[in-house]
Parts: sequence; structure tokens; C-alpha cells
Amino acid sequence: MEYKRIVSIEDPNFRKLHDLMREIFPPEEVLEYDLWKEPLEDPGIRVFVAVDGDKVVGATEYRYYPDWNIAMTDFTIISRPGLSLGRFLAQNRLQDLQKLASENGKELFGMFAEIYDPYRVGHEFGGVKVMDPYVRREVLSHLGYKRIDLEYVHPSWENNGEAVEGLDFCFMPMDDELDSIPASLVADFLTTYYSILSNKPEEWLDMVADLRTKETISLLPL
Repeated sequence: MEYKRIVSIEDPNFRKLHDLMREIFPPEEVLEYDLWKEPLEDPGIRVFVAVDGDKVVGATEYRYYPDWNIAMTDFTIISRPGLSLGRFLAQNRLQDLQKLASENGKELFGMFAEIYDPYRVGHEFGGVKVMDPYVRREVLSHLGYKRIDLEYVHPSWENNGEAVEGLDFCFMPMDDELDSIPASLVADFLTTYYSILSNKPEEWLDMVADLRTKETISLLPL
């Protein structure tokens, strides 16, 4: 199995990846095909696929922010069992991020991720059992992710001004003893991360404004 980066929508593996995303994720979570052109060409956005023969069987997208020395996992896709895809993707992603942090003269502080709460939403992820939200949540907990203490919503990637609920915003600190992070880091990160979307819901704007009234925010068990 190979860990290959995609930097262009012309890459044949990107069509396979986009088809996989549409199969796995709900429509509001998938950016239109043509709108991927600029993100893929952005050196700060790292999209990798797990290639087994001529098939894309898994993928992960993430990015590193040198100014904050943190990363964000945008998504992870595991399309079939029995290949240790979760471990393969997680290990290669962490090695890549640690290398980027080292080049920045630092040790990685941690990584953000949005995680579905299966106790609030019933999305089936295309019927792929290894993507079951209950399983994914426990796996991410084992990796060290903690839930950030806020009522989380995010703007729909369809840019229609709707608030998407049913997810938790989480952080995986490299120091497992860490039990809080600066609220300004969360607010600044979310503002930057969703800057591409022009139509923000009021619920999201209120959430970010509330974060800016706090000094720290707790990290809770996932």
C-alpha cells in the first residue's frame, strides 16, 4: 500500500477520491469537484490517499499551521476492513506533521478535528461499517482526542448559510496531561479555517463571539 499526495484535480486518483467522499459523506460535507482546484494546489493543505493496486481505499486531508504550531484533520476515509487502514493513515499523517513541525523549529502542539456524535446524529457513512460513528469516536479517543467544551456548530460546506450540528470539535494535545487550551486559539483557528465560506450562520458567529469572551476552554473526555 502506498501513501500518495494529491496536488491537482487532474490527478486520476483525485476523481477516485472525490467519488469516495460522495459515497461516504453527506452532501453538505463535500466540496464541489471544481472547487478543489485551489485547495489542492495550496502547499499548506495536504491530501493523501492510500492506494492499493489501482484503487484508492483510504484517504486523509489535513493541514499544518506554523504560526500556531497546530494541525487540523479535515477528514479520514477508511473504505474497507482488513487492511489496517486506520493505523496506516494515522501513522503516516503524524510522521508528516512531526516533520513539518520540526522544520518549523518546534514539536507539534496538537491537532484539531471535528468528530460526529453518534448519540445525536444517525449518519451511516455510506453503509461502510468501518466508518461507523461509534467505532470512529472510540478510535479517535484512543488516539488521544479530547472534546472541546462548547456547543459546536459549523457552516455548511454548501455555503448556504445553514448551521451543521451533530459534531463535536476536538483537540488531540501531544501532551496528554493538558486539560485546557486558549479560547483565542480556538476562535482564531475556526475563523481562519472557515474563511473560504462567505455565508456564515448566526449560530456559528455567536459561538465564535462567545469564545472571544473567555481566556481558556476545557478539554473533556471524548
